[in-house]
Amino acid sequence: MTKHRPDRRQYLAAAGSGIAAALAGCTGLGAAVDGTRSETDAGRERVTAFHAGSLGPPFSAAEPAFEEETGVEVTREVKGSVGSTKKITEQGRSADVLGVADFRLLRDRVLPAYADWYAVFATNAMAIQYHEDAPGADRIGTDNWWEVLSRDDVTVGHSDPAVDPGGYRTVMVQQLGSVEFEGARLYDEATYRRLRANSTVPTGTEINLVSQVESGKLDYVIYYRSIASTTGLPWVDLQPHVDLSRATERYAAHYASATVETDAGTFTGAPIAYGLTVPSVAESPAAGARWVERFVTEPGRAALERTGFSPTEPIVAADDESTVPDRLLDDCRVGERIGPLEL
Repeated sequence: MTKHRPDRRQYLAAAGSGIAAALAGCTGLGAAVDGTRSETDAGRERVTAFHAGSLGPPFSAAEPAFEEETGVEVTREVKGSVGSTKKITEQGRSADVLGVADFRLLRDRVLPAYADWYAVFATNAMAIQYHEDAPGADRIGTDNWWEVLSRDDVTVGHSDPAVDPGGYRTVMVQQLGSVEFEGARLYDEATYRRLRANSTVPTGTEINLVSQVESGKLDYVIYYRSIASTTGLPWVDLQPHVDLSRATERYAAHYASATVETDAGTFTGAPIAYGLTVPSVAESPAAGARWVERFVTEPGRAALERTGFSPTEPIVAADDESTVPDRLLDDCRVGERIGPLEL
């Protein structure tokens, strides 16, 4: 069975780099609570980032050095990727960076009306995290997780699929286990229905699930491996054909058999890929481009790796290369595909 017990030294190092603060959803230092500048910040350039909760740890880890080296103050607002996108497309708000856990939100809902380009820069995988005293915690592993999570006495938390890709990807994980892959499936339709019956949505975004599983309010949660590997709680890997981690034609075709209908639209399964853009409504687009540059180069890529992500070869999608900030073109390949994914 593949399961992970927390490494105390690794957890303390991660917490020390600002991950605990990121999971609490705090904004950048130096900003007033209402988002206005304080007197001590007068005249200092600022970058405002709306971003997915799962990007909190690497963004938090990279923020202090970025501020020191550039003199740019970072202010971050954490929400599910769908909700973060709606702040710009429906609520009329402005941000200098928009970071999402599913690049397709940028492709399909932001471009071309609210941005001219975006960069795909990281991948992730879905995993199961649990409280040590949860029913079945002593036996759960990669080879039997569905047996434990379908028990009558467990609760399985995930974020809201209408707000957060982590939510609709959780439902996809559960669906894919009941779909045949290369001649076999993990479980039958009845088990899938029990998994869904045991699932609860106590929060909009995955970052708020951490405290609930820590306290034992939830027995198990399904969210990103990047979060599971940095919280200090035990966790379990999933099979590649259900964890949405493999960006190959074979796996992508299988992932696409999962669909989730929500109030925010219908989402189809695909390999996980994160996206960043500078919206056209940005007040400080140059500062926003510097933040994106950070995460397609070192040390931003190192921050991603330290917090459980897998950086990809950075690829920028744009109808017109001239719209892409010059500072990104040396470090990103301009393209129309990343593996099986159409940009």
